[in-house]
Amino acid sequence: MKRLLSAYASDIQTMTKSDFKQSIKASEGRILLGETVVTAAPLIAGVTNAEMMAAFGCDLLVLNEFDVFSCFIQDFYACDNPIAELKRLTGRPIGINLEPVDETKEVLDEQVFLSAGRKVSPATLERANELGVDFIMLTGNPSTGVSLSAIEGAIRLAAQHFKGLIFAGKMHGAGLGEAVVNEEALLEFVAAGADGVLIPAVGTVPGVREEILAPIVERVKEAGALVMSTIGTSQESADSQTIREFGLSNKRVGADIHHIGDGGYGRMPDPENIMALSIAVRGKRHTYFRMGQSILR
Repeated sequence: MKRLLSAYASDIQTMTKSDFKQSIKASEGRILLGETVVTAAPLIAGVTNAEMMAAFGCDLLVLNEFDVFSCFIQDFYACDNPIAELKRLTGRPIGINLEPVDETKEVLDEQVFLSAGRKVSPATLERANELGVDFIMLTGNPSTGVSLSAIEGAIRLAAQHFKGLIFAGKMHGAGLGEAVVNEEALLEFVAAGADGVLIPAVGTVPGVREEILAPIVERVKEAGALVMSTIGTSQESADSQTIREFGLSNKRVGADIHHIGDGGYGRMPDPENIMALSIAVRGKRHTYFRMGQSILR
């Protein structure tokens, strides 16, 4: 088992679920995850955002607003399985968001309603297996009404039906007024079967500070889970210096994975900011290794 930081596409193809998790842990806080909205036109015509994010150094790719039943990706050519095809084109593990909407909660603004293929259910989890999804993120987009309690229930469901890694948590409020960072809830996520938890990067959600996050992250990792620090507040399109500060703060807090969200032009992170984040958390050697390697290796 290689650490993901040093792995080639052929190494990734042979990893089991436990290998995959260990390869991230062994990379010591130097893994990048890029997110894109698949219902928007890509940043550059003729190149998927997944390919673009991989080219600029992302180790993991997540598709937001992907409906597992329609499998629609804007401006992508027709194929039987777009997940498998993007994995072939990029050589990267690919995940999707599935959203545990809490029907008992009232959102603070106009609610966004989701199709069945974007919500967590036994059917969507089984379909994700069929498509070859490597990991799922149980989280909420803005104004969807996803709650921490609903996420915990979704983890238990996913642990029964999904074969890949399970990440769970909130990047922002998702339309509700509850606290985004809740230590008790995060530890319950791990106990329920989550392989990793999401926490907002310091400086993205008001009031989230390093001294608050660091001890929580330590306890989550002691419980055996990975920690993903997220930039999900459209600051992925901020200046590169801001992105570098996020990355270094994430490292001080103890994050295993640095997520950079889909709020830039073309509904993906600014490519320059992916590279800036990568150089900040792992230097030019590992950045250029990931950018330059052939997926045929």
